[in-house]
Amino acid sequence: MSPSISIPDLVTVRVRHPEAIAEAAARRERRPLTGDSGRLMIIAADHPARGALAVGGDRLAMAHRASLLERLMLALSRPGVDGVLATADILEDLLLLGALEGRIAIGSMNRGGLAGAAFELDDRFTGHRAQDLARMRFDAGKLLLRIDYDDPGSLRTLHSAARAVDAMAEHRLPVFVEPFLTRRTDGGKLVNDLGAEAVTTSIAIASGLGGTSAYTWLKVPVTADPGAMARVMATSTLPAVLLGGEVNGDQEGAYERWRTALRLPTVRGLVVGRSLLYPADGDVAKAVDTAVSLL
Repeated sequence: MSPSISIPDLVTVRVRHPEAIAEAAARRERRPLTGDSGRLMIIAADHPARGALAVGGDRLAMAHRASLLERLMLALSRPGVDGVLATADILEDLLLLGALEGRIAIGSMNRGGLAGAAFELDDRFTGHRAQDLARMRFDAGKLLLRIDYDDPGSLRTLHSAARAVDAMAEHRLPVFVEPFLTRRTDGGKLVNDLGAEAVTTSIAIASGLGGTSAYTWLKVPVTADPGAMARVMATSTLPAVLLGGEVNGDQEGAYERWRTALRLPTVRGLVVGRSLLYPADGDVAKAVDTAVSLL
């Protein structure tokens, strides 16, 4: 997976040969979504475009693009890693670097709900559209569906998400739907409810979006009580991957929660970002390899 160019060359290529992105997409070696194992290990890097740049105590950790790309390329080079989930700018950098050959490329679709914004739940689709993913020969899309019963923006997001599910199905492209029931604290911060009932409800809502669920996957968190996951995942027959999320310094505890949930019949893999790309000990390869071993 040797790069076609180096990271310092990206700006020059974008200035002089912007068509190189489409050319790289056209010749990229593709593969089936799932291999013989039927499992998926995806590295997530779609956080920056939502303004979510923090890792631990560093509020701008993901803002250094060269560092992020280096970490992604290392992660993608590890055995057992299937691909990456990211916005157009990052996927296109990786295309030019030759890092997506034989890997799954999942495009992030709705990024209008910027982290911390008053309109965070009016998450209009400002990223990839179904036709963009098809044109670029990417392999799937992902949308975030946060629902607050007290916020009218959630209805607009629900409606947009349903139409995106329809559009992806028309192109026969898988779409990963990441649902949450959310609420705002007294200070106005948006928090996801990881209680078993809330996650169950969010899965039921997400599973029924659109005119067909044939190409829909779920991207779900491990519940606050990991022991409730079997009951929660019985809500739907749609295939699911686990969302890594914040590990709050307890990397080993996160691994154990993922390991337990991965034994459930509908859970087919992991989608993990910051905790693998920016591990506390700085060893990206070790963190990625450990996550792969859970599959």
